[in-house]
Amino acid sequence: MVVRLESRAFAESAVRASLAHILSETAIASIATVAPGHRAHISTAFVAYTPDLEFYFISDPASTHAQNLLRNPSMALTIFCSTQRWGGNDRGAQLFGKAHRVSGAAAKSASRVYARRFPRYAQYLRGRTPQDRLLADGLRTLAFFRFAPDRVQVLDEGRFGAATFASASVRRTRR
Repeated sequence: MVVRLESRAFAESAVRASLAHILSETAIASIATVAPGHRAHISTAFVAYTPDLEFYFISDPASTHAQNLLRNPSMALTIFCSTQRWGGNDRGAQLFGKAHRVSGAAAKSASRVYARRFPRYAQYLRGRTPQDRLLADGLRTLAFFRFAPDRVQVLDEGRFGAATFASASVRRTRR
């Protein structure tokens, strides 16, 4: 990734380290999609991610945000620790890109990434207890979505300074 803010540049390693810290602090994100009539829609989801900044979430395919993504894959995601207090060394990230529902081998890969982040998900799918099997049946009605950001803004006041966003473009070398 290439990182620039105004006339100051930040090292890619610093932005990656900051983003990794932010992602490790919380597992839930806000997801913004484009609704019909170019109106904004926002929801929340638990997200898992790869080192290559591919994000995965599961959702009901009939949900508003899933239907919005079918029509328009443009999506933004914000993630931050909600226990922060105003006036501290605030941290958070906004990511912008496209999301699509995945199926087949891509969904199996997404499931593995998700299970690493959320071990109880894997436990439910193994279905060793009646309650786990019931939960697994519900999970199997959901679909995986892959979000691939092409741009990120990171706020990490302890690392980059007060009210300073490090903006980065994300270039993928493989798909």
